[in-house]
Amino acid sequence: MVLMPRPSRGWRAGAVAGTVVLLLAACSSDDGDGGGNGGGGGGDQPYTIGLSNGFVGSEWRTQMVDGLEAAFAEYEEEGIVDELVVESADTDVNGQIQQIRNLINRGVDAIIVNPNSETALDAVFREATGQGIEVFAIDQAVTSEDVTNVVIDQAEWARISAEWLAAQVGEGGNVVVVNGIAGHPANEMRWGAAEEVFTAAGVNVLTVADGNWDQATGQQVMTNLLATYPDVDGVWTQDGMAEGVFRAVDAAGRIGQITISGEARVGFMRLWNDARANGFQSIGVVNPPGGAVSALHMAVNVLDGQEFASGSIDGNTVTVPIPYTVDETTFDQYWGEAGGESDAYSLDGSLTRDEAAEFFE
Repeated sequence: MVLMPRPSRGWRAGAVAGTVVLLLAACSSDDGDGGGNGGGGGGDQPYTIGLSNGFVGSEWRTQMVDGLEAAFAEYEEEGIVDELVVESADTDVNGQIQQIRNLINRGVDAIIVNPNSETALDAVFREATGQGIEVFAIDQAVTSEDVTNVVIDQAEWARISAEWLAAQVGEGGNVVVVNGIAGHPANEMRWGAAEEVFTAAGVNVLTVADGNWDQATGQQVMTNLLATYPDVDGVWTQDGMAEGVFRAVDAAGRIGQITISGEARVGFMRLWNDARANGFQSIGVVNPPGGAVSALHMAVNVLDGQEFASGSIDGNTVTVPIPYTVDETTFDQYWGEAGGESDAYSLDGSLTRDEAAEFFE
């Protein structure tokens, strides 16, 4: 697992919107008759890769796209790939279905998708694989057997911070939860795992609210929760909202009284660092935007005709390691490495090419 710096092509502060086609060479891989090589024949380089991203409401997604572009450019220099077609917009399931159909019509060899639904895209995934296109889901797993999931264990990701928070507030402690987008696969998997932890530890969950993975929304939600639940001991939250939660608790004068699970993002870590002098502690489990890079490495191997090794894939899911966790024992190391990045930057990691190759025979 390699730690990923900010892509050298530059940080884009705004989210990618609409359809962006990156022409990384003078010509495409073929005349558009489409279809990948599957896991059998392989070797028909260069490959055209598509990305379907159905949510652009967070800087994490921008970083995901930027990282993929940078990794793709390295493959392009070697003649392994020739075009990256990016469909990235804030859209619903129907909109993402259209994104994937656009990629099918472009004749891509593989699609990397950050799915808006665990099940609702099954039919369009079948359309893609019916055209010989390999499909890889990142960030959250889907159930379709036509797709290879290349994901971290989102339940384990949540469990780590939930166990930390449960230990801090103790049995009988009162916590509130600021979740992401209700119904989103990653959100549901995370909250299911965290809820199990709190139940087993005897922690009282006073309420669950949705912050939509947005810092400003998370701050407003937390402000409202503090007004409604004065006896809060802790807050469990997810990506993109910990900074907003911190600011709400700070505005109420309750930093040091309320324990907050955090995130491995520079903006939150900056607040964490400033509050350490007053005894503040937190935790940030890395949810890597570089998962798209790991999937790209997997896609190239599959398109080259490689087969997954026995034991490296469970059903349709390849689970890649959570890169690392930031806590009080590791904070100085990771803050030293990332403190110069923008507040929007998420600490990152991805499989190297060699690490990805180890998943194959």
